[in-house]
Amino acid sequence: MLPEPSLAIIFSLIASISTSIGIIIIWKYQEWGQRNVFYFMSFAAGLLIAVSLLHVIPESIELNVSAPLFVLLGFLSLHVYDRFLDDHGSFNREEKQYYSLGIISAWGIGLHSFVDGIIYMVTFNVSMITGVVTSTAMVFHEIPEGIITFLLLKKAGFSERRSLIFSFLAASISTPLGAILAFPFVYNIGDAQLGILLALSAGTLLYIGASRLLPESEMEASKFNLTILGLGIIFIVFILLMSH
Repeated sequence: MLPEPSLAIIFSLIASISTSIGIIIIWKYQEWGQRNVFYFMSFAAGLLIAVSLLHVIPESIELNVSAPLFVLLGFLSLHVYDRFLDDHGSFNREEKQYYSLGIISAWGIGLHSFVDGIIYMVTFNVSMITGVVTSTAMVFHEIPEGIITFLLLKKAGFSERRSLIFSFLAASISTPLGAILAFPFVYNIGDAQLGILLALSAGTLLYIGASRLLPESEMEASKFNLTILGLGIIFIVFILLMSH
């Protein structure tokens, strides 16, 4: 049987492949994706807000009682960076709005995916069953992350080639990278440190979902927006129920 660290890396690669599949699908059908980008935004907003509030934040608090402080730090740091992007560059107002949305989403999802890779390594170090159950549940939320990262980068004005490269780096490659980099330190990563990483990740995801994606999705008046937002939330609830 393979040792636990090897299984953690294998699962992180499966997650990376899942995300890549999502990116390739939306790249192949990007015209359809661009037409429906506001629906993807609604779904992603529900997904990111729900995973932050229902899973990542409670998990981080269990590991570190100071986690809420780092949730706030992650939220505010992304907001400050977002304001920096808005205040610089030779774009008109609408171009700046979508440019910063694309960049901020790629950064936030990239950080979250990197932390996911670390979690794979840590959970397999706890026990085989913990690693398998946690990783299997986490893999299912990777495909939507890849899709929304590519679509938002395209909407931000990046070329097709750059959108592909950046979405692969942010949403796909970052997961196995996190697992591989965590491998030498897996026995030294304590609950407190992991709690901080989770809290920072939760703050960035909450900012993207609540402060950027949700308002943007509401710009497209549609009776389906609220329904699709709810589907994103239900998707996360289903994943969490599976993990338990």
